[in-house]
Amino acid sequence: MDACLLFATELYALPILRPLAAAAQRAGQRVGWVVPEAVTDYLREDELRLRSARAVRELAPQAVFCAANWVPPAFPGAKVQVFHGFNAEKREPGRGHFRLRGFFDLYCTQGPATTAPFEALAREHRYFAVAETGWPKLDPLFAPPPDAPSLRPADGKPVAMYAATFTESLSSARAMLETLAVLTARGDRHWLLTLHPKCDPELIARYRALVGPFARFLESDRLLDMLRAADVLVCDTSSVIDEFAVQLKPVVTLRNRRPKPFMLDVQEPMQVDSAIDTALSHPPTLMQALAEHAAAIHPYRDGRASERVLAATSRLLAGGYGPLARKPLNLWRRWQASRDVRLLLPD
Repeated sequence: MDACLLFATELYALPILRPLAAAAQRAGQRVGWVVPEAVTDYLREDELRLRSARAVRELAPQAVFCAANWVPPAFPGAKVQVFHGFNAEKREPGRGHFRLRGFFDLYCTQGPATTAPFEALAREHRYFAVAETGWPKLDPLFAPPPDAPSLRPADGKPVAMYAATFTESLSSARAMLETLAVLTARGDRHWLLTLHPKCDPELIARYRALVGPFARFLESDRLLDMLRAADVLVCDTSSVIDEFAVQLKPVVTLRNRRPKPFMLDVQEPMQVDSAIDTALSHPPTLMQALAEHAAAIHPYRDGRASERVLAATSRLLAGGYGPLARKPLNLWRRWQASRDVRLLLPD
């Protein structure tokens, strides 16, 4: 490939796509970004934002890498899905992680748990290929750069991280506020807090108000720094759980939709404190379940998922997956995509 395009519709896409951009540049490729205005301020000086459809055409990317559920069909190049998260099982399979929308030529899956279902869908629909690559977002988690910032305090106290899903019906953010106000002020642990950037601004403001000597609130673009620093995660039903669990670190969940053996799931906020203590003691049964889960969802710990995504894309472009059928027309979704991209890129 000579050039590629990174399509990031939300702030959380930046840490997913940046390792891929870096790998592409190391391979000598030109890289451009298409992002909305709300994300522009978070781009770095060396990240080229393309501001028009003409600029995209001039880049002439052979591939478009996307962490959203859609991608503009009119963009040149193969459309590659790298996913915005793990399969958190918030919805039934046909409406959630495995829902097909007809936009992509290649799905780069994270591990065996999602590869097999996508391969079955590929055999059925025949218009896309599947490659198990691991997830680019986790490359810096397993192979952090030398200048990666550390959020760990110097006093040796344990670090707890709190994150919540954006889905209101499954979110613990409101229920946990009062409990977190007590736990973050107590001083026996350090806390790293974050919420989805599209959460209710008033709710985000209330979480920011928890900041103090033992608590920090960080935006989602610092998620990897938080994951590296924390000893235990407190969450609900979110793909952040799997991002944390692949490090073989314990997770406490509040009313998870489908609790699994590797989680310490509780039903009430007041139970979270003691569950954290249990998690930090690393019970052997829990840790074994955690290791088995990590192997199923993301067995790669070499920090080279981005290189595998690029290799799979090159294979796709070379016809290495065999002839693919035409994508479905999906006129309504294509119209929606065309409308939305016009808001991002004037012609």
